[in-house]
Amino acid sequence: MKPIRLVKGFLTVGGWTLASRGVGFVRDVMMAAYLGTGPVAEAFLIAFSLPNMFRRFFAEGAFNMAFVPLFAKKLEAGDDPHGFARDAFSALGAILVVFSLIGTIAMPWLVWAMASGFVGDARFDLAVEYGRISFVYILFISLVALLSGVLTTLGRFTEASFVPVLLNLIFIAAMFLADYLGWDMGLTLAWTVPVTGVAQFAFAWWWAHKAGFTLIPRRPRMTPELKRLAMIAAPAVLAGGVVQINLLVGRQVASFTEGAVAWLTYADRLYQLPLGVVGIAIGTVLLPDLSRRLRAGDEAGGQSSYNRGTEFALALTVPSAVALVVIAYPLISVLFERGAFDATDTAPTALALAIYGIGLPAFVLQKVLQPLYYAREDTRRPFYFAVISMIVNLCIAVGLVPLIGFSAAAWATTLSAWVMVAQLWHGARRMGLAAQLDARLRNRAPRIFAASLAMGAILWGAAHVLDPYFAASGLRYLALFALVMVGIISYFGIGTLIGAFRLADFKANMRRKKG
Repeated sequence: MKPIRLVKGFLTVGGWTLASRGVGFVRDVMMAAYLGTGPVAEAFLIAFSLPNMFRRFFAEGAFNMAFVPLFAKKLEAGDDPHGFARDAFSALGAILVVFSLIGTIAMPWLVWAMASGFVGDARFDLAVEYGRISFVYILFISLVALLSGVLTTLGRFTEASFVPVLLNLIFIAAMFLADYLGWDMGLTLAWTVPVTGVAQFAFAWWWAHKAGFTLIPRRPRMTPELKRLAMIAAPAVLAGGVVQINLLVGRQVASFTEGAVAWLTYADRLYQLPLGVVGIAIGTVLLPDLSRRLRAGDEAGGQSSYNRGTEFALALTVPSAVALVVIAYPLISVLFERGAFDATDTAPTALALAIYGIGLPAFVLQKVLQPLYYAREDTRRPFYFAVISMIVNLCIAVGLVPLIGFSAAAWATTLSAWVMVAQLWHGARRMGLAAQLDARLRNRAPRIFAASLAMGAILWGAAHVLDPYFAASGLRYLALFALVMVGIISYFGIGTLIGAFRLADFKANMRRKKG
């Protein structure tokens, strides 16, 4: 994949991810308006996080990182890629059917492990009820992750990237319907989870079928290829488990403060907009590309892919991080403060958003650095790094909560993410040319940081000028739009002047994409 095609892939996946995150943000705003940060909201958020947590554990964060390089290798060599994908599909499906049944039965223990602060009040029983309804989602969405891995390796980024959009559209429709018909909103959301899983699976399966990969499950059998897949995936599964322990720690800390689970979740959703657009785009496109290049011995091409991915990540996430820190309060106030989400929820949610914003570049840089390891089928070292980050996360969250309350969970997430990046970068220095920074990136990276800081200063001044309008219901959206435009214009203007990037590069990439 040439650099221009690589960037085109980033833009394709990033564009669809932006659509997904945008629609998902509408979903979260509606949820906040209907449920606020009360018991039903917190119970559903915990219940929904359980299948999503295990999905990242089984599929997206571990299984797929091992599956994609092996599938790409078989596809390139013409060594029965369809049979390998079918065997992996059957084995993963069988494991997940059993796990779904066990998880549904053990739901009270899972809720306790995620949010023991709920014990003794209505949130616990609600979370167990919603969790039992929604947990089967892990079966469908994990198989969707495998199907998406097939599609992205085949270069079908659009079809794979539309899957999350479908989820959010169904959720929005369900909330409108529940409001119109007077249904219980919590139960409606819980039942919507498995419905979206079935819809996403059907969509991904159909497009894989259209691409020539009709995956019909059969009795699982342990082939040599699956043994190899299991050996590579095992450390990644453990690493994914470590990451999810970090999530557990954060939710546990938050569960002892009423409303904190919702504050952290809504803040997380907002910073996931830039994280998803850039991080998922890079992770989806970079791993198959690096796998092909390194297998072909193309170290120079691998270096170009890695550096352009890093440059793309920094150019979009550093200014986003600065903006999330500087204008966190007006963002939360304008976007969320309505209905059951009132002014008392805005300040703590904005605080969490600002803290997450500091960690945003770290979360994205992990997506850039990890493919350097996984493309080489090295999943052990990321696991060791993840264990160290988990220990850092646990010490910060537990150690700081008596001093700063629920925000300790956000600080733990952010600081442990930077620790993970430092370890990944240090470990990659011995990987040869493909992991080295080229002259263009070394020249542009400091300028990107300078342009972002200058934009932050301008945003801070503009926010003070526009502050009276954020409270005015008729003008708040216009004021926020003006603030965002000030940030965009100042960043790209200053960045172009000081050579952080060339707008012609973006235009050329977009023209190639349209072509």
